[in-house]
Amino acid sequence: MKLNRYLFSALIIILSSCHSRKAVLKVASDEPVGPPAYITDHSKMEVVRRIPPEHIVPTADIIDKYAQLMGVKKGDITDGRLYNFIEQWAGTPYKFGGLDREGIDCSGFTLLLQQQVYGISVPRTTKLQVSVINRKYENELKEGDLVFFDFDGKPFSHVGVYLQNGYVVHASTMKGVVVVPLHGAIYKYFTRAGSVPVIDSVIVAQN
Repeated sequence: MKLNRYLFSALIIILSSCHSRKAVLKVASDEPVGPPAYITDHSKMEVVRRIPPEHIVPTADIIDKYAQLMGVKKGDITDGRLYNFIEQWAGTPYKFGGLDREGIDCSGFTLLLQQQVYGISVPRTTKLQVSVINRKYENELKEGDLVFFDFDGKPFSHVGVYLQNGYVVHASTMKGVVVVPLHGAIYKYFTRAGSVPVIDSVIVAQN
């Protein structure tokens, strides 16, 4: 009896090891998956994908606030999940490496927004985030696209998320999470923008 258990255990180990080189996460069309997966070596992976969360209709006060703030029609504020997220994080102080309400940095804010609003996972740092986008011209930008800046002379050292009508939300080092016009003080640092591509499955290579 013990021998049979040992043989069964050995068989499980052997079968598991056969799949250790590549893990394939298939995304179902009707249910979310677990925590989003990504790796920093993009030569081993295509891109990142999760099922988008359920659409939420924004409340009247959220519509009024952000329509007025960005100078758009009330009917243009349709993504309640996005603007609820921004409202919840607004004013959160900047903290390098931070990822919670006590303090958050620019790439951490972008990471959480993409995950919780769109169900898309992006890498943790700005340099890796810029490496996965599909580049766009400024006049092509849509709500949810990423915008990058060269602060302190460092390429792609800051990131925000494009909203509407030339406005972006980002974790400012001075003011924390804030919505600002792209053509404001930060525009001279603006260097690149684009969308995060989406596919139906994620292939992650493992060593």
